[in-house]
Amino acid sequence: MRPSVSVVIPTYNRPYPLAELLESLSRQTYKPSEVIIVNDGGVPVHDVVALYPELDVRLIDRRDNEGHVAARNIGVKAARGEYIMLCDDDDLVLPCHLERMAAALEHADFAYADAEIVQYRTENDRRIPSARFLFAYEYDLEAMRTFSTYVPSGSVYRKALHDNIGDFDPSVHHYWDWDFFLRAAAACRVTRVAAATVLYAFSPDGDNVSRHMNDKRRQYLRRLCEKHGLGDLPMKNFWLLLDEPEVAKRRAKSEVIWDGKPVVSRFWAQKNASDH
Repeated sequence: MRPSVSVVIPTYNRPYPLAELLESLSRQTYKPSEVIIVNDGGVPVHDVVALYPELDVRLIDRRDNEGHVAARNIGVKAARGEYIMLCDDDDLVLPCHLERMAAALEHADFAYADAEIVQYRTENDRRIPSARFLFAYEYDLEAMRTFSTYVPSGSVYRKALHDNIGDFDPSVHHYWDWDFFLRAAAACRVTRVAAATVLYAFSPDGDNVSRHMNDKRRQYLRRLCEKHGLGDLPMKNFWLLLDEPEVAKRRAKSEVIWDGKPVVSRFWAQKNASDH
């Protein structure tokens, strides 16, 4: 019997990308046993969920916006699966993704995949890929203490891990994933899957919110550094960091699978059909 997988998705005001993610989950060769969507005080998404009846979706609507870390904790606590798969509402996974992650977990407790960082332009509420960049790095735990190459979307791990290390930590906010990875790696067997089966949405500019968050971000980074004894890490632009010699030398080969085509969701197709 195959282990059951609960996919946990926090969402906030992104119904169209969320629909694309559900579309990508509906195409998995290894079907998740349930999909838990925590709507963190955003616009209703019931009409999105209704279009994917083959997915066992549990929608948890939160009245207030408490933040993505708290939303993930709520989703994990509600999960019934043996494994948890994390995913942001604007990221995607290729059809073979869960199959490969489950295979990797036969000899590990925690698996994460390589990713393609994708930039999009939006046309008529549909995301069209405009640039792609392979994000694949060797798993080196010591190096991960200076620059994290862990992409949380698509990572799959045994739910029992939380019994050991506790919840995601909202006090480090932006760095919740780095913190989670370091705690997990200290407690269980971690493996990297050398295939870019995750499409990670990323804008080189960031949004207005992130540009105004620098002081807060510095505070969160300081908290992370204190928690893990990382020293005084500088706050640097993500793209500039990738070109630094210490990071660049960690680049690894990876299987690139994506055909570059956008994911068309049933939600977009239905809206588009009704508008014409």
